[in-house]
Amino acid sequence: MNPQELKQVMSSGLLSFPITDFDAEGNFRPSTYIERLEWLAPYGATALFAAGGTGEFFSLTHDEYSQVIKTAVDTCAGKVPILAGAGGPTRAAIAFAQEAERLGAKGVLLLPHYLTEASQDGLVAHVEAVCNSVKIGVVVYNRAQCRLTPDSLEKLADRCPNLIGFKDGIGDIELMVSIWRRLGDRFSYLGGLPTAEVYAAAYKALGVPVYSSAVFNFMPKLAMDFYHAIAKDDHATTNRLLDEFFLPYLAIRNRKAGYAVSIVKAGARLVGHDGGPVRAPLTDLTAEESDMLHKLIVAQGAQ
Repeated sequence: MNPQELKQVMSSGLLSFPITDFDAEGNFRPSTYIERLEWLAPYGATALFAAGGTGEFFSLTHDEYSQVIKTAVDTCAGKVPILAGAGGPTRAAIAFAQEAERLGAKGVLLLPHYLTEASQDGLVAHVEAVCNSVKIGVVVYNRAQCRLTPDSLEKLADRCPNLIGFKDGIGDIELMVSIWRRLGDRFSYLGGLPTAEVYAAAYKALGVPVYSSAVFNFMPKLAMDFYHAIAKDDHATTNRLLDEFFLPYLAIRNRKAGYAVSIVKAGARLVGHDGGPVRAPLTDLTAEESDMLHKLIVAQGAQ
């Protein structure tokens, strides 16, 4: 799959980020990770992102990263394309991206660099260096310290043919509209705010109908039902699911920083696909919070 073919794949459908399975000691557990991918693949996600933000990329060692990506690529071969997270300082991001390419990933999601602020020229140099280091497609994640402007993206679009996607995790409507109007169909555009379903209708109205669903990790049918309702402008269904599930879900998620990942791992455990604990500095949901989430899941007919 060349970068333009990957761009076409990501221009429609629902995307998701599988959690990374850890055992009780916090070590990568490939056996249940394989089971998870085999369970999720038939539900119809267009692509899966291994070792993304929900997959705790930020907590993986280089050796663990290789294990996660190889496991995902081998398990999903011929079923669904795998994109691999890559991030951190430029040389580290290049090493991750090249390892993902070596292992057979179809593309890379370039997560923000670590900690330090950077000028637009610096961000352009960083993204360009990663793109130039591989031949597979790259999707840049606008979030946190990486806040690219339309001017910067236009430069990157000219210089990097394999930069084929833009994922927004900021939620600045003015910026998103400016980017979409400037770059048009040069990129595939992905909604990437945490619990993206809450923003899905607004982003579709902006011209960004594709988003990534964390809830797909433990309620894949509900996630797909919501996506199809958004695609059909079925407001009755989307409003019902927002009221019954997603807004109460947000109330739990927003209790602590980092719960955007923790609540997904809790959900996977509650539906019988335990992915183990999160790694520090994240913390798991409390017993009370897990019980609250369980009631939401049961109310939707899923356990």
